Amino acid sequence: MTDILAELSWRGLIHQTTDDAHLPAWLNGESRALYCGFDPTADSLHVGSLLPLVILRRFQRAGHRPIALVGGATGMIGDPSGKSEERKLLSLDVLRANVEGMQNQMRMLLDFERGSNAAILVNNYDWMSGFSCLDFLRDVGKNFPVNAMLAKDSVKNRLERGDAGLSYTEFSYMLLQAYDFVHLLEHHDCQLQIGASDQWGNITAGIDLARRMKSVQLYGMTCPLLTKADGSKMGKTETGTVWLSPARTSPYAFYQYWINVDDLDAGKCLRFLTELSREEIEALDGARAADPGKRESQRRLAEEVTRLIHGEAGLRAARRATDVFFGAEVSELSDAQLGEIFADVPSRDLPRSRLSGEGLNVVDAIVEASLAKSKGEARRIVEQGGAYVNNRRVEGLNTQLGPNDLASASVMVLRWGKKKYALLRFRD
Repeated sequence: MTDILAELSWRGLIHQTTDDAHLPAWLNGESRALYCGFDPTADSLHVGSLLPLVILRRFQRAGHRPIALVGGATGMIGDPSGKSEERKLLSLDVLRANVEGMQNQMRMLLDFERGSNAAILVNNYDWMSGFSCLDFLRDVGKNFPVNAMLAKDSVKNRLERGDAGLSYTEFSYMLLQAYDFVHLLEHHDCQLQIGASDQWGNITAGIDLARRMKSVQLYGMTCPLLTKADGSKMGKTETGTVWLSPARTSPYAFYQYWINVDDLDAGKCLRFLTELSREEIEALDGARAADPGKRESQRRLAEEVTRLIHGEAGLRAARRATDVFFGAEVSELSDAQLGEIFADVPSRDLPRSRLSGEGLNVVDAIVEASLAKSKGEARRIVEQGGAYVNNRRVEGLNTQLGPNDLASASVMVLRWGKKKYALLRFRD
């Protein structure tokens, strides 16, 4: 056993705990079971979900047993915490697909095979679906005072708005989540729930319900929300949410997100999301202060988090794609990857037949790609050594381009000088 609270504390990962006096000794005494819940609102977790999942991973590495709960039942309602209006209800088929996608990602971060503290993956639909409405109200609901619910900020704020307010469906969410804690106590001896700071009300509701139903004292702990220095949520970009699924956010785009983190956020992200030691993180802090232009902190952050989520293969692909953008020879990339890397450069479609026979002269290709306004300008670019195809320098004006010069199935990358790129896409 290692002192997990000391580890979380220096990393800045403890926002609130329910029992500061007894929790340290309780955790350090023996291996404990703890859980965190995740609502299946999509078929992938996102960057905002990453922090509590990484904390579960830290607990496991410290000798404790993490339980990852996917809210197949609670997800049918939707957590009203922090929401200004009611969520759209998802169908059971959509929820099942979402649960499966999230479970696959959780298996990447937690060890479900390792002995006595192997992680457990549960879905609250498995026990909630067995309740009738009357049984749940009689056996559970009678132990849950309404005035306690009304006192929670997540409920109070919605009721005070004076418009649609809060439906009974959403109002019931807290009771369903609270019962999760009781169920996990009974079946897995789980006595600690963790979550982001906006889950404090739900966590304490579960503790109160267990005290009323089982006469036991449970524990709760929250971590800070993953936000930028300006207070906005991390994991949002101009193009949308940064997801953990490679089908939604490619390893390259994921890597680029962390490479571009602001200096003000880099140190916090290194502490929150990586497993780097305190000494290495503090050394990176010093290097960042001395020479922020080198962006060494961001590079290490991008490497560590991309490896954590996408593995070594994903990190290699992300690095290779990044190198291509900065001039490395283009190879082993797909049409989709090239399209993503060069999303902001001009492109043009040409018939694939232009590559047949003698092929397409490089001068014509440069003009077709709009890197030059005329053949005369294109010839000067080639003669001065400034023309590149797939980041390989063009040797002469007589270079003919054929199917073997494609960088991927249908894309050719042209470049003038160091930074002026264009794509030609050859269609059948």
